[in-house]
Amino acid sequence: MFILRRLEGVPPESFQNQIRQLVIDHVGQLSSVAISPDNPLYPLYQYGVGLEVHQYLMALDGTRGLAVELTLALDAEAPDQLLGFALVLPAQDNPQACALAYLAVVPSHRRQGIALGLLRAVRERYACVELSTFAQQVPWFENMGLQVVACTGPQVLMSSTGQASGALIGRLDIAPIYQTVEVRQIHAYLLKQQGEAAMLDAERLRDERLDVLTEQARACVRERKTVH
Repeated sequence: MFILRRLEGVPPESFQNQIRQLVIDHVGQLSSVAISPDNPLYPLYQYGVGLEVHQYLMALDGTRGLAVELTLALDAEAPDQLLGFALVLPAQDNPQACALAYLAVVPSHRRQGIALGLLRAVRERYACVELSTFAQQVPWFENMGLQVVACTGPQVLMSSTGQASGALIGRLDIAPIYQTVEVRQIHAYLLKQQGEAAMLDAERLRDERLDVLTEQARACVRERKTVH
C-alpha cells in the first residue's frame, strides 16, 4: 500500500536523496536524451539530470522564479520510504494547465498502481496535463486517458485534452548545468579513462539512438493521426 503526499516546499533532505537516486539510477528513461547505460557518456548524464531535478526541488521554495509542484508516493507502513514521485510545472498564464516533467516509480514497486495514482492526483488539480514521452511509453499514457498531440524531437507530446495548451510553462535553462566545473571534470575523467576515440564513438551512438527514437516518435504520431 502507498500514500500520496503533496509537498508545499523543499522536501526534507532524506526525500531529496531518494528522489535524486531514483533519477540517477534510471536517467535513460527519464531524460529526453535517452542515454543507454552501456554508453560511456552515461555518468555524465546521470550527474547532469540529477542536478537538474535537484534544481527543480530547490525551486519549490518559490525563490527561483519557477512554479514547481511535487507529489510523493510513500510506503504506507514506512512513510519515510519513497516509492515514486511526480514533478509538475504549473503554467504561468493558465491555472488549468501544467506540464508533467518527471514521473518515476522505484522498480520494486512498479505495476502496483503507484504511477497511476500519481498521475490521477495531477489530473485532479489540472484540466490540461501535458507531457513528453518516448513512443514505447505512449500506450501506457493512452490507457490513462492522455492523447497524442505531436512529435517533439525524439519524444511524443501528449495531453489530457488531446490538444497542446499553448500555455506559458517556465523551465530550467539546463545549458549552464552542462558547463559547470563538475561536468567538465567528469568529462575529463571519462576522456582519460576511455580515450578520445571511444568518447567520439559514444557521442555518435547517442546521436544515432536519438535519430531512431525521433523516427519512432514520428511514426507513432502518424499512426495515431491516421487512426483518428
